[in-house]
Amino acid sequence: MARLANWLRLAAMMVVSAMLAVTTFSAAAGVDLPKLEKGKGDKCVEDTQYMRKNHMDLLKHQRDDTMRRGIRTTKHSLKQCVECHASSNTGSVASSKEDFCAACHSYASVKLDCWDCHATKPGVKPIKQGSTGQTSNARSTLSSSPLLASGMNGGVK
Repeated sequence: MARLANWLRLAAMMVVSAMLAVTTFSAAAGVDLPKLEKGKGDKCVEDTQYMRKNHMDLLKHQRDDTMRRGIRTTKHSLKQCVECHASSNTGSVASSKEDFCAACHSYASVKLDCWDCHATKPGVKPIKQGSTGQTSNARSTLSSSPLLASGMNGGVK
């Protein structure tokens, strides 16, 4: 019994030592968190931490409601996000690496595919399909997106 207690104490000390020695991933990697421009509204439609973790699910749900069920609301719409978070410098959420969407997605190494169909700037309406099967707005957006233009994660050069 005493032998088991000694092993348990040793194991507990090793766990505590390991926890003290571990640094955060971003600190260990030497990568700073992205610096984001504050949105134009008073507050986001949801809590900031919730949005960081769940925005993609909210956008997918909004897309499904709109495209498949014909239900149009604005609470979690991509258009509303773009209008609030477009940069004061570029007027976009993804035309430079410092823009709202591009900065976080670059940090997380996640490919942005929203801009294949949607505008990165507020008030810009996609143009109807051309003979190439791609909207001209999507072509200009793809070439101006730093994440897609770089070829990173299978992006378009």
